[in-house]
Amino acid sequence: MGGRNSYPADVPVAVITDSTACLPEQLAAQWGISVVQLLIEANGRIDDESRFDRAELVETLRAGKPVTTSPPDPGAFFWTYQDAVSAGAEAIVSVHISRRLSATAEAAREAAQQVRVPVHVIDSATTSMSLGFAALSAARAAAAGAGPQRVVETAQRRSSASREFIYVDTLEYLRRGGRIGRAAALLGSALALKPLLTVQDGEVTALTKASGSRRALSKLADLAVAEAGDRAVDIAVASATPSDRELSLVEQLRGRIPRLNDIMLVNASTVITAHVGPEALGITVAPVP
Repeated sequence: MGGRNSYPADVPVAVITDSTACLPEQLAAQWGISVVQLLIEANGRIDDESRFDRAELVETLRAGKPVTTSPPDPGAFFWTYQDAVSAGAEAIVSVHISRRLSATAEAAREAAQQVRVPVHVIDSATTSMSLGFAALSAARAAAAGAGPQRVVETAQRRSSASREFIYVDTLEYLRRGGRIGRAAALLGSALALKPLLTVQDGEVTALTKASGSRRALSKLADLAVAEAGDRAVDIAVASATPSDRELSLVEQLRGRIPRLNDIMLVNASTVITAHVGPEALGITVAPVP
């Protein structure tokens, strides 16, 4: 953690996350969460991922053209932190994608050293809406008057309790981007076998595989339902490209999870899309605290 370690228990706390959290803009704005953008390089330009046209990037990926990603510059974090301080924050909780998938948290820590209020940088050991739900829970705790340590603990509990289930049409994009982790064991599988993955200990890990897309997506739903069990959960279904598949998953999960607190359909971060491929789908299961 960057910054000082002693502070009053009741100071205003700002919550910051990064764009791999897949938070809908309206939801982030509603809870006052600032989102620092990761960077994409494609088609001869490098910019914040939010400034790339999603459809154009998907076509670039499908055409096999190079798309690379990188963490935000520490300066982007510094100015985001400064904006929070100017708005009245006396402490900041900054929660980010796993360090095994990106150096984003490292850039945040570098910037934190230059800020005059305590900045607590959290490696969530995950990404996507497991990170998004952690940031939301942290922001809600802060809005309710929780002190910095309580906000930190809230984010850590939510991220560690949440689970990602990911369908990919091919492992090729993960292999190209060097994010394949322990899922590498599935490389070389027959083309008809579709991998199902998760994020475990901060890296992409293989769960199982299924024959064909339809069976794989059915298995994806089964895994999410089993993970939810009889607990109250929030669910997010993330997709890179609009189709009937994610709508079907939402309807299945609505009917099969007995204690569904909330379910949302979100756009996968384009940075995540660059690594898992445009046909990928993800389900986040986040137990309600």
